[in-house]
Amino acid sequence: MGLKQNLHKLKEKYKDSKMAPAFNALHTFLYTPNDTTDSGAHVRSADDLKRTMNTVILALIPCLIFGMFNAGYQHYAAIDATLRLDPLGNFFTWDNFILGAWTVLPLVIVSYAVGLGVEFIFAIIKKHEVEEGYLVTGMLVPLIVPIDIPLWMLAVAVIFGVVIGKEVFGGTGMNILNPALTIRAFLFFAYPTWMSGDKVWVHGAQAMAGQPDAISGETILGTLAANNEPVYSTWDMFWGFIPGSVGETSTFLIIIGGLFLIFTKIGSWRIMLSAVVGAIVMGLIFNGIASAGWIQESSNFYGLMSEPFWRHLIIGSAAFAIVYMATDPVTASQTNRGKWIYGFFIGFIGIMIRVFNPAYPEGFMLSILLMNVFAPTIDHYVIQGNIKKRMKRLKVKTA
Repeated sequence: MGLKQNLHKLKEKYKDSKMAPAFNALHTFLYTPNDTTDSGAHVRSADDLKRTMNTVILALIPCLIFGMFNAGYQHYAAIDATLRLDPLGNFFTWDNFILGAWTVLPLVIVSYAVGLGVEFIFAIIKKHEVEEGYLVTGMLVPLIVPIDIPLWMLAVAVIFGVVIGKEVFGGTGMNILNPALTIRAFLFFAYPTWMSGDKVWVHGAQAMAGQPDAISGETILGTLAANNEPVYSTWDMFWGFIPGSVGETSTFLIIIGGLFLIFTKIGSWRIMLSAVVGAIVMGLIFNGIASAGWIQESSNFYGLMSEPFWRHLIIGSAAFAIVYMATDPVTASQTNRGKWIYGFFIGFIGIMIRVFNPAYPEGFMLSILLMNVFAPTIDHYVIQGNIKKRMKRLKVKTA
């Protein structure tokens, strides 16, 4: 009670100063806003934008914690391969968690400190309330980058993503591209050696590159792109005992998070389901091409093309992108029919890019950004189609 009263006093004291947005943001983040509607008809609800964002963060926490364990496990397993003989027994250890927390938490801190700092600066300059959109972006960013990405690179990318990806469009709710994916795209094109290859996914591998006892951390997608057989079992892929971005490895936890978002009515089940269908359709097409012998086994595309269609959903960033990225309510399609179309093409194009780009065997970042651009067009034609149907009904009734 004392903290709330003190925050309220500071808010009232500095309500006319440039720092007012900062005090208001802290006050409304911790407590329900004091402002209430006094005119007109309004929908009464117990939640607001901050609470909605916090719900998404809750859905991401299991992936974050698992990512910490996995960061430590992949490091030690790369040094001692015998640990992979019993992944479950060697995974949830304090050594893994401590090493993982030591490497992952700085990514979270830099992401939030820099991103919210930019948000506060723009709020003060524009003299408006601090927007809540970065609460989720700040958690997504550390989960979709390699474990050893330099912190200064992450800071530069976050500044670019918040300023160019969101603020230039008017802030939260006005951006046309997913800010987290904009940040990742910037990192990939600006610093490609830190975002791809087999030395960026396991802690310590990049620093030891070239040494006789260097750590290797090739992902399953990299292995398949090289036409090699993965050393990991399907269950390892599903549970997440594999190298990869911090929060993208455990399909099981991602599914749990997706169900939680659907239950809370924050994530669109239409987009999730249609994206899965799109990925399966594209996977089946490629499986058919590979089994028909239309492509040689020595081809760069054969490994990923012949991979069973259903396994595409549990490797790489497919599951994470479908659940947490594609369902972004700002950049996704808004109409129900549009969501089906939007999600289908995310899955369809994502697998297509994954197979045809062996140098960077992951396509969901690019497919979602592409469909972000087309989402307004999809909604436009869906709405126009509905208008035409209603006009035809009207003509029939008046005839």
